[in-house]
Amino acid sequence: MTRVWEWNRPVTVREVLEDLQKERSIAYTTVMTVLDNLHQKGWVRREAEGRAYRYEAVSTRAAYSAALMNEAWSTSDNPAAALVAFFGMMSPEQRQALRDAVHMVQIDEPGSAGSAQEAEESEAAAAPERVPERTSEAGREEEPGAGSGATGR
Repeated sequence: MTRVWEWNRPVTVREVLEDLQKERSIAYTTVMTVLDNLHQKGWVRREAEGRAYRYEAVSTRAAYSAALMNEAWSTSDNPAAALVAFFGMMSPEQRQALRDAVHMVQIDEPGSAGSAQEAEESEAAAAPERVPERTSEAGREEEPGAGSGATGR
């Protein structure tokens, strides 16, 4: 798929083959089989051009990656454990990107007001309101997570 996206236009098996052969030895039939499998799975469309086909991606890299992750997650007998393991493999930057994405999805859920961009702009403009976490028995405000057994995660 990466090679098909890099060309950014419909490509032939021969073009992909020549591109790949710059890095390693690979057979024409191997490339043809992979592209045919991608076509059968619906990831590329193809149009006949003479005796060959031209292949073109039907989705973006992001949509393709999301579908692969969804497929892996959906087939797991324990989706929660699969997600925890996946998160454990992420870099700090990837985790932050995930937090940002979850935030955008929550803002854009049906029934929510405005877009993610509007929400970010309004959050930046609004002064943060301080809400006490909870009070102790003596009536003093406790630190967030204090006495609750929370680990701060």
